[in-house]
Amino acid sequence: MPLLRPMRADDLDAVLAVQAQCYPPAMQEAGAVVLARLRAAPATTLVACDAAGVCGYLFAYPSVYGKVTPLGAPFDVAPVPDTLYLHDLAVAPRALGSGLARRLVRRMLAPGTAGALARAALVSVQDSRAFWEAMGFAADRDGPADPASRAALAGYPDGALYMTRLP
Repeated sequence: MPLLRPMRADDLDAVLAVQAQCYPPAMQEAGAVVLARLRAAPATTLVACDAAGVCGYLFAYPSVYGKVTPLGAPFDVAPVPDTLYLHDLAVAPRALGSGLARRLVRRMLAPGTAGALARAALVSVQDSRAFWEAMGFAADRDGPADPASRAALAGYPDGALYMTRLP
């Protein structure tokens, strides 16, 4: 069973390799952006490691309800957050079907991991809606309210959906 631990800067190459295995080129984010995100929100970044190394990761950060991070943009950690924004979850093909994605999400949403944030939000991509619904998320009927977040959501591939979860 893969070990879950906080992400470190020396995980960057392995994280980028997992990203490349999971996303088309248009959705892959630059190493400098990934590293900046780790530095902005180290308490809410996780990796999963098996005998071969990093096999999954989850990036999240304290945010506010309705805010969507554009692809390729750094995290804008909210000074007074009310929502944990799950930005990127990826599991390498060698670990698919092991329940690793669920373990990463559960760990991130566990009390104490992300502070006292009552709500979580994300953008569902690559036909992952059913997975997120099984994790307690629901499509936000109205979607993000502010124009910048609506534009950020529109920058994701077709079918992207803003979803939220209450405890």
